[in-house]
Amino acid sequence: MDKYFRKYVWDDRRTPYRVAVKHLTLEQAVHEILYYSVLSGVFFLLVSLAALSQHLPHGDALVVSFFAFTQVCASVLLGMTRNPWAATYCASAPVAVLLYFGFFGFHQGLDLVDKSLLVIVGLLWTAYVLRLMSVARRHAALMRVAERD
Repeated sequence: MDKYFRKYVWDDRRTPYRVAVKHLTLEQAVHEILYYSVLSGVFFLLVSLAALSQHLPHGDALVVSFFAFTQVCASVLLGMTRNPWAATYCASAPVAVLLYFGFFGFHQGLDLVDKSLLVIVGLLWTAYVLRLMSVARRHAALMRVAERD
């Protein structure tokens, strides 16, 4: 079991989340950006489709669906090019989610603990996308070094 855990979930070579950004190798930066791109792309694709439903509390929200779709596009662009500007646009997602909660509120069925948990997850996500932006800049610097050699 440990073999599969290290192979697919936690491998210091491929999932370097405890490695400082300045110590990342090119391969580690590529993997971290790729993992985030896939996860956020799938998540926002589902959000984009769900936001069009009229069964949600703020159903038929075209603005939310459009923003989620642009996040999908930015995730694909980030995964393919590893461009720092795509990472910057992807970093706007948790801020937009927190602003959405601030302006439109939470679902009325949520308790205070649930609302607090959503805000904490949003803040942690914001902290992580700041790392993602640094990883994308590091990747660009490592590519420049690799091109010179």
